Amino acid sequence: MNEPNQNQAEAINPGGLPPFPEGMMTASASELTDVALQVVEGNLPHDLHGHVFIVAPVGSVNSGGLPNPDGTHVWNGNGMIYRLDFHKPGEVWLKTRIAKSPCYYADKATRPGSRYDKYQFRDYGMARFSLHLGMRDQLNTAFLPMKFSGEENERLLVTFDGGRPYEIDLETLEVVTAVGTNKEWCPGIQLNIPFQPVLSTAHPCFDARTEEMFTVNYGRSLANFLETIGLVYELEKLPQEVEELLEAIASFFDEQDFVKKIFDSFSQFSQSIWQFLQGWLEKLFGIADFVYLIRWNGVGEFERWKLVLPDGKPVRIEQTMHQIAVSRDYVVLMDTCLKFGMEQILNNPISGSKQAERLLRKLLTRSQLPDTSIYIVRRDRLKAGQHPAYYNDKEVEVVAHKVVLPLEAAHFLVDYDNPNGQITLHVAHECATDVSEWVRRYDSAYDGKPASPHLEGMLSVGAMDIGRLGRYVIDAEKAEIIESKVIFDTKRTWGLSLYTYRDTQSSGTSTDKIENIYWQSFGFWQELLTEFIFDLYKNYKYRVIPLEQLLDIPDSGKGRPSCLFRLDTKKMAIADSYEFPLVSKDQKHWDSHIMNSPQFVPSANSNNDSTDGYIVCTVVSQHGKEIWIFNAQSLAQGPLCKLSHPSVNFGYTIHTTWLPKITPRTANYKVPVRQDYEELVNHKSPEIQGIFSQEVYPYFDRQSRNT
Repeated sequence: MNEPNQNQAEAINPGGLPPFPEGMMTASASELTDVALQVVEGNLPHDLHGHVFIVAPVGSVNSGGLPNPDGTHVWNGNGMIYRLDFHKPGEVWLKTRIAKSPCYYADKATRPGSRYDKYQFRDYGMARFSLHLGMRDQLNTAFLPMKFSGEENERLLVTFDGGRPYEIDLETLEVVTAVGTNKEWCPGIQLNIPFQPVLSTAHPCFDARTEEMFTVNYGRSLANFLETIGLVYELEKLPQEVEELLEAIASFFDEQDFVKKIFDSFSQFSQSIWQFLQGWLEKLFGIADFVYLIRWNGVGEFERWKLVLPDGKPVRIEQTMHQIAVSRDYVVLMDTCLKFGMEQILNNPISGSKQAERLLRKLLTRSQLPDTSIYIVRRDRLKAGQHPAYYNDKEVEVVAHKVVLPLEAAHFLVDYDNPNGQITLHVAHECATDVSEWVRRYDSAYDGKPASPHLEGMLSVGAMDIGRLGRYVIDAEKAEIIESKVIFDTKRTWGLSLYTYRDTQSSGTSTDKIENIYWQSFGFWQELLTEFIFDLYKNYKYRVIPLEQLLDIPDSGKGRPSCLFRLDTKKMAIADSYEFPLVSKDQKHWDSHIMNSPQFVPSANSNNDSTDGYIVCTVVSQHGKEIWIFNAQSLAQGPLCKLSHPSVNFGYTIHTTWLPKITPRTANYKVPVRQDYEELVNHKSPEIQGIFSQEVYPYFDRQSRNT
């Protein structure tokens, strides 16, 4: 349990807004085994059962947890898997393990002070990269349960947007195998490095009825920016004269109105500029945009199709493909608002030079796109048996139809049923809420005061407009929106983020129609609204809340809290909700709470009611970190139970899943690590070969002997 920050536990100022809980910035990287959580309030429901899995970044091998010492994005870190076990009545047990893929061991072997430290990985905003070894696949974002025919037990993948998914053992939580060999994945650019930069989705999907897993592999022309990193990160020190010049230029840019207008104009036209640059770089380097749709049966090689538009041009992803979904007859892919470009990589490119960082940020940063492109692929066009070899000339193209939704989005769900070719999408619109940006060491808060050093690296999510929830019905064959309904709540939909719902019936079959979705909202936090973000989104295209009202304090100083609420998708109305506390029970002190990572758990004797169960979530407050459990049919009554333990120290937790039981992994599928990397490593220097032979391969060789 973290002690309250004394500066934040002051008596409430009626004219102020609640402080952000700084505990969100701290997390332990210590692995725990069989920790019995303590009930600190309420009673544990007797019919809570199964196992809840949560994943979260916990810093690098150098930091020993969060915060990241160099102030990079809080999401840049090794994935820690937390498993809550409800298998014993009246007890909750916790086990945690870091998801250790091969690049984790290479990172560990090259830490500062080690024999191989000249090959070390470094943090760059949202990525961790080594010029000599490549990109870290940090496995810190989401899960995907799967169960194929002939297998008694469910299998579980842990995922990351910037790499291959990996399968873990449910009992030990150890990483077992990558999904797909290196040769089955196409890097965004083919660099001479072992850990190739691969872009995928953190939310692949599994159709339990057809027993097929779908994912994507895509590339963006500007991925070649990785080659430029080495040119700058070798510059450990700048001459004082150069640093002073950069400082003068940065200060001049900050102070001159006409320069600000130039940057505003650049931002407005940045999308066109980027497209021009992409085309030029394609011609120069031969690097083209591509999107492959992948289907996998859990045992063999990938089937893969290259997606093109009806005019034959390749599908182009402008930001990321954080999520995809599947219905009975279609695969739906989304170009999500989680942007990832040079501005997310080239922070602190020259060690110790905040002036260089400020200049690069101003020149490179653009706002997330205000509209959302989705791509629809007919499943009956995905003919069986198509296993194109790595990047050869026999690739099979499949047409994807594009539909544009007004408002940006990162998360969405799709009804499995699609009668008459009509697809129903349930979408969270994170309006002018840019999770790809974070608080920098030189930032000023919107009120002009310096940003708190304790919040360096946290998402800049003092949301610049209210979030919205949408339901869209799309005619898939005509690629047209035929019905839409969008709602918002001026108190409860600030900073929409994570979700959960009952995705299976009691029989184990998937849900045909999604009736209720439980959404989490982050809330509005003035401390996280920096002057830079305000300027970036002040001209937001779909603004609802006027700028002059953005910092208004609703409801007599209670702010806009983090919330858990249930959306009735048929009525498109918030049917039930709980607002997490912002003040102490005696109403004299701030006691801000933020909830994350909601997970629906059906009750042990559940019927098929989509609300018959519990919501388990993480909560960070001024006084500590806890697991809260709600009755899914009555959120408004507050938590039934709160759990904690002195050893438990999580930070910004992300996605979750639930499984009714866990067993040791028995699936035969496995990508041998040594065989998978030998071709990429054998032509490298003897020292890099030594890293793999001495520090990477042995762990996985031992694992193979024990299975």
